This record gives sequence, structure tokens and C-alpha cells, in this order.
Amino acid sequence: MTHLRPETRTVHLPQPSVEGSRPITMPIYQTSGFVFDDPAVMGDAFSRPDGPFVYGRYTNPTVRSLEQAVAGLEGGAAAIATGSGMGAINTVLLGLLRPGDHLIAQKALYGGTAAMINDLVARFGVTVTHVPEDDPGALRAAVRPETRLVYLETITNPMGQVADLPAMCAAARELGLTSVVDNTFATPLLCRPFEHGADIVIHSATKYLSGHTDVVGGLAVFADDATYKKVWHYAVELGASADPFAAWLTLRGLQTLGLRMERHCSNARLLATRLAEHPAVSAVHWPGLPSHPSYELAGKLLSDFGGVLAFDLAAGREAGERFMSSLSVALLAPSLGGVETLVMQPATTSHRALSAAELARHGIAEGTVRIAVGIEHPEDLWADISQALT
Repeated sequence: MTHLRPETRTVHLPQPSVEGSRPITMPIYQTSGFVFDDPAVMGDAFSRPDGPFVYGRYTNPTVRSLEQAVAGLEGGAAAIATGSGMGAINTVLLGLLRPGDHLIAQKALYGGTAAMINDLVARFGVTVTHVPEDDPGALRAAVRPETRLVYLETITNPMGQVADLPAMCAAARELGLTSVVDNTFATPLLCRPFEHGADIVIHSATKYLSGHTDVVGGLAVFADDATYKKVWHYAVELGASADPFAAWLTLRGLQTLGLRMERHCSNARLLATRLAEHPAVSAVHWPGLPSHPSYELAGKLLSDFGGVLAFDLAAGREAGERFMSSLSVALLAPSLGGVETLVMQPATTSHRALSAAELARHGIAEGTVRIAVGIEHPEDLWADISQALT
């Protein structure tokens, strides 16, 4: 099925082999373990990720179907499903970094990732240098003998900066570094980082992949089998494994990913364009607007510009709170990527663990509001937002 387009591959997901027939949808293998007839086979199953199913912490048929599906969509060799997006990030960073190592990360990051990196610095002696997401020269200048990883996000949360993946990943490879790219906001339908030189791709399956605000999950996808096996052994010991029911819900959500992403992106375009013209709004942050600093790069790298936008209210934080309290269709709630439109203020929620200086580095102001645009009718969304601004 490698010749099929991603929209088709999301519909036709990996299925178990059953003699004479197979199920249309992947069954839920809701079991913690598996029975063996041969002790030697059971012992071998504990030693490798591609052996017989043995225990839920290692993997499970439903979970493996999800891993194979997302690895196939991204064009990777293999994947590890985890219990959350942060589980995937922690599995990769803790699995590949040791005390004293050096990490290069782009300046603007998801708040949970930034907090995790700060914790690595404080507790494990890992050092970090932040560089612009589109400056391979700064990346090269930051390299030390102990540098191991480069961490990027295809589209940043919440300001929409787009990483120059071809240039940054090429520089990382040239320097012998492993490049890790969080592709949650783009999904494999808008961007496939392996095609631009990435080594590991991360997803919060909680968001667009599952798509219905009923799952918490994550995935780490690997370009090569050797890195996958190295991190898999650590993931088993870390215990960040995915639940079979959550994996099944994500598989179900994947089948409508193509349709949903079209609507998320088109709705975001309408809202971003109209917000940019509203007198109460001082700035709109969405890479599909010509005013956005990543506009030209996004046009080259992405097939569309994503379903998340942020905007700054001229009257600041209190105005943002009044705006959010006045909405009726859009919901005041965390997360993103579901069918509903959700709003929040990053400075007090997703990025609350950051200092004032770190918020400034990310470009987040107290009056910044993030809208994770759903799939409702766009005119209903605009009517709700317009009255709340008034």
C-alpha cells in the first residue's frame, strides 16, 4: 500500500492475518498478557519488539496496528505508541540523552516540552541551547562535542512558527546529530518530516490523529530500525505504554483524518483572515497569513497551514478573559485537534510553567488567545467569535 496517498491509507489500516478472511476494523485486544505453549518462545518474546505478543507493556495487536499505521503514514520504519504525547516525548529524550549531554532545541516549543527540557537541565545535568527554528547557521554554531539531539516542531504551539526542516535536519545529519520533530500540529497529511531528513517524528495522538477528544495517547516514529530498537527497550522499562482501547479509538479516528484536516484548515483560514481585520485584534498568528514570518516557508513545506491560530488582543489579558467567557459555540477547554473548537490563553494554561522571559522568547503575551479550530460551520464560528470580541 506504499503507493497509495495518505488519505487512502488512513482508511485502509493494518489488519491481523486471519485464515480465509479478516475483520473490516481492527479488533480490541483488551488483555494484559498472552498464553504460550513453549517456554523458549515465551522467553524470546521478552527480548525483542518484533516477536510474539507477550505482555501489554511491550505491545499488543491493537496497539501494533496503530504503530504500523502511523509509521506507514509518516514513511518511517517503526513506531512506539505511548500513553500520552508527553509519554512519547519523554521516551525519546530520556531514552537517548544521558547526564552531561547537550541538546539543541528551537526557541519556541510546546509548554510541556519546554518544562520537560528544563527538568532535564535541573535534575540530570543536560545542557540546552535554544536556536531559531529556521536558522541552520545558529544550529551549527551551537554544536559542542557532547551535543546529541536537535529538537524541532513542524508548526509551533501556539504561535505557528514553521521549522525549516530541510535545512535544519540536513545540518543535524551533517554534524552527526539525531533530529527529533514534533509533527502533531501538521499531521502526516500536511507534512512528512522524514522526507526532509528527520530521524524521529513525534505525535500527540490525543490531538488530530484520534480527533474526537476522547483519547490520551502518543507515538514516536523512527526512520531506522536500530534507533527504534534502542528506544523500545527503554520504553518497555519506562512503562509509558499505550492502552489497547485508546489505540483502537485512535485507529477509528485516523479513518476520517483526511476529511477533518481539510475542514480544520479551511475554517482556520476564514477565522484568521477576519480576525486580522478586526479592530480589537492587534496581531494574528497563523502561518497561512502573508503577515506571518513563516508564510513563505510554510507555503513550500506544508500542503496546508493547520487548524490552530493565535491572536493578541490590544487590551491584554483581562480582555482575553472577557472574550473567552463570552463564547457559546467555541468552548473554554484544553487540548486541540478534536471536532469542537476550543479556546484558551497559553500564558495561564499550556505554557504556565514558563517564566516571563521564556514566554517572551516564545512570543506569547498575556493577552494571547489560542483557538484550536474545529469542524463546525465556519459562519457559526465567526458569529460566535465576533460577538465575543464586541
